[in-house]
Amino acid sequence: MPGRPIWSGAISFGLVTVPCRLENATESHSVSFRQIHVEDGGRIRYRKICELDGQELTEAEIGKGYEVSKDNVIPITDDDLANMPLPTVKAIEIAAFVPWDSIDPRHIGESAYFISADGPVAAKPYTLLREALGRTEAVAVAKFALRGRERLGLMRPYGDVLLLHSMRWDDEVRDPAELAPDDVELTEKEIGEALALLEAMSVEHLADVGEAELTDQYREALVEVIEAKAEHREPRAAEGTEAAPAGKVVDLMAALEESVLKAKASRGETGEPGTVHEMPKPKKKAAAKKTTPAKKTAAKKTTAKKTARKRAS
Repeated sequence: MPGRPIWSGAISFGLVTVPCRLENATESHSVSFRQIHVEDGGRIRYRKICELDGQELTEAEIGKGYEVSKDNVIPITDDDLANMPLPTVKAIEIAAFVPWDSIDPRHIGESAYFISADGPVAAKPYTLLREALGRTEAVAVAKFALRGRERLGLMRPYGDVLLLHSMRWDDEVRDPAELAPDDVELTEKEIGEALALLEAMSVEHLADVGEAELTDQYREALVEVIEAKAEHREPRAAEGTEAAPAGKVVDLMAALEESVLKAKASRGETGEPGTVHEMPKPKKKAAAKKTTPAKKTAAKKTTAKKTARKRAS
């Protein structure tokens, strides 16, 4: 079922314009809490009061304002924001097309939006852009304005539609150099065993990972706690929650080998983790004693003489 559009405008690249709308591509299933008075369970409510006349206001009576100074606040209306002198207020401006593998994942934000064609006229240029992106390894980097700020976006095909990811600006991404660990020595055997573990845990698609790993178990556990309290019972005990002892020194190779075995066992595979052994050297065969032709001839002559003597006697 289609959702409610949160923005309408147009995609603009070169001289091509595609009327479009944005809808949220994700939805939240987080459990919401209310603030209560611990002593008696009463709800805590916030009232919005005008400091000049003391009146309690509704949402419809509240607008935005920018504080120039303590005693000077300039009201800013929705029309003011919609008519800003900014090209991206009503357009998703494509700045460039770049290879998908050139995008640093840290730049991709949490929000994602489906882009839909707005009207029959937009269907052809929309489909053309989607097909062109689908036949290359490129994605579109664009700028757009939404919810009071200009944003950087990444546009790519997703099935039969276009998907727009919000992105972080360069100055919002930290440099991780200071967090890198000190240099350590790794053996080829350790690297080989780590690669074996990666291979044993690899799948073709995210959907192949398994339902348990792709389920929000924190939310399920939280729901169980809430239901148990509502029913005046103890929540069910969790399975497999034993924590590893803190500060325990781990034999890295042993841990890797055991991990490979467990990963293979989870897929129904058997056998020891792959190890490299030296091939035993072939043993030399003892040379067989050979009778030379001369010795064979002499032996035959001796046998013939003995036979003749027996016959003569």
